[in-house]
Amino acid sequence: MSGGVFLASTDCDFFGLFSSSVAGEGVAVCGLAGYVGRITDQAPDVLLRQMTDMIAHRGPDEEGAVVLQGAGLGHKRLSIVGISDGQQPMHSHDRQHSLVFNGQIFNHAELRRDLEAQGARFRTHSDTEVILQLYARYGTDCLRHMNGDFAFALWDAQQQRMFIARDRLGVRPLFYTHVDDVLYFASEIKALLRVPAVQAELDPLALDQIFTLWAPVAPRTAFRNISELEPAHMMICDANGIRISRYWELDYPDRHDAMITNADAAAEELEALLQDATGLRLQADVPVGTYLSGGLDSSLIAAFAQPLAKGALHSFSVGFADADYDESRYQQMVAQALHTQHHSISIADDDIATIFPDVIAAAEAPLVRTAPAPLYRLAQLVRDSGMKAVLTGEGADEVFAGYDIFREAKVRRFCARQPQSQIRPQLFRRLYPYLPGLQAQTPETLAAFFGVHGNDLADPLYSHRPRMKATGAAKLFFSADLKREIGDYDVGEELAAKLPERFGHWHELHQAQYLECRFLLPSYILSSQGDRMAMAHGVETRFPFLDYRLSEFAAKLHPSLKLHGLTEKYLLRRVAKTRIPAEVLQRQKQPYRAPDSQSFTGKGEKDYVRELMGESRIQESGYFNAKAVSKLYEKNKGQGLSGFRDNTAYIGILSTQLWLQKFTNFFK
Repeated sequence: MSGGVFLASTDCDFFGLFSSSVAGEGVAVCGLAGYVGRITDQAPDVLLRQMTDMIAHRGPDEEGAVVLQGAGLGHKRLSIVGISDGQQPMHSHDRQHSLVFNGQIFNHAELRRDLEAQGARFRTHSDTEVILQLYARYGTDCLRHMNGDFAFALWDAQQQRMFIARDRLGVRPLFYTHVDDVLYFASEIKALLRVPAVQAELDPLALDQIFTLWAPVAPRTAFRNISELEPAHMMICDANGIRISRYWELDYPDRHDAMITNADAAAEELEALLQDATGLRLQADVPVGTYLSGGLDSSLIAAFAQPLAKGALHSFSVGFADADYDESRYQQMVAQALHTQHHSISIADDDIATIFPDVIAAAEAPLVRTAPAPLYRLAQLVRDSGMKAVLTGEGADEVFAGYDIFREAKVRRFCARQPQSQIRPQLFRRLYPYLPGLQAQTPETLAAFFGVHGNDLADPLYSHRPRMKATGAAKLFFSADLKREIGDYDVGEELAAKLPERFGHWHELHQAQYLECRFLLPSYILSSQGDRMAMAHGVETRFPFLDYRLSEFAAKLHPSLKLHGLTEKYLLRRVAKTRIPAEVLQRQKQPYRAPDSQSFTGKGEKDYVRELMGESRIQESGYFNAKAVSKLYEKNKGQGLSGFRDNTAYIGILSTQLWLQKFTNFFK
């Protein structure tokens, strides 16, 4: 896996190459950055180096860059898989095609054999060359052959075009901007900010999305005029302009069509798929570890990985000093059952406050939760232990309907059929046993809070409206100027406009799953809690549950094999029954959470918190109501914040202030 920069300029005749190689083997995992168009204000090689230097953390092992006639490529490499002949930028034998890419093609060995059978001859053993050979044979249709996590840029000298693509589910990031007839792009926005013409400015509509959906939705980013290439999309840039298109779509059967219903046969197929997906992601010339959260998903991945690992399987966990969030008991239980070499850290509230500025710098977006912070430290633990890659259980909740939001939507629909019932709303207590405040509420209050209304059932966003409403309540703290700038923009309308034509024909559970997979998964889970936290320390995360074959298989399952009554991930539990400790399998699901506003009081009351949450600084930035924020800040210092709205607002406001301090000219 690697990091890289791409540039193309139609009249550039400079040629240069720099490379710093280290001992060892590896295919590159990295970040991409670059531009297409005529550069007039800076030497191409200098700009390439400046941009790639900003993402050196993504590829600390090697670097390389080349400026060709019409194109330039740069690269920062994290060596994980392959051999020492996989340096990038890489060229085809006739130098007509040149490539840098971030990620790994997990089925590269199979693709290599197929290509060799068709007459292809390889000069290296890297998956980088596999992409070049695939493109030479299939053109842009090469994407349908790849099973991997990737973002790449490929320059076709003969066609004078740049071909950029991102993996199906959005594991690897790619950002771009267009300034003065030049297209710039990068794996992280930091690299784009080194371009003199690119200015950092907060996008008000993105902030509205963050305070509703937890993250900006691609192509929008937190930065005005900087976009993100959406998952499963490709971009072509040539003399005819820029064209972006989707090459893959997660699809579900019509609600009345035949679906997979045989649990025994489905469990057998799922087990085979998971074993293969895990085995593919263990391919490396360095040890690959695994995260252990103490829940079903990561435990099952570790169980599949343990017999396939080369040597002892290293596992990594994060616990909390606060018992309300800690799952260390279950993490240790799984590690002992699987005989892994276990590493763990414990996070206190003060630790979150200490690293939160670095977390925002890595995420490149304001956050409404502190949950990414412990994962930032967990990745640091992995790197300090001498490892570069880990498997994770992310994706299972989206693919197999594990989140509470799926069960909640089912109960809401059930209650909406009899909105006057006093019994049905009590089911909400069963969904959230870890929320003591909810247990004390009356049926009327529960029904009102969860929005039990029969006339809302046709809303395509029905499953996600409560989350959007609860998070969006924090927008109460927006300033009058920000509200005016946002105007009548409606996040829900924008999401609904992005839904595929077939959406209305799907089962309600599949609709909810699509919303989660299309929006929250790539924008937040795989970004702020995934790639950005891990790659800040040069660690690659790999996701067996997000193998696209597994996603396509799960989409064909009857909803009852995923959400069986109120039992989530029903089929996955059948597969896990003989592989992980019964106590872990049977435990009540506890979503991953971290202490929020409480992290920034007491010992957590850092100087930057006092400064940025002060009334004068809030007034200076202009995005929030300074008087209201001042009261919120004092309340947190005193009695603390107990409600979801106030906690969301506090973290969102503080992180926005940190974002402004890090990336713009505010507070200087």
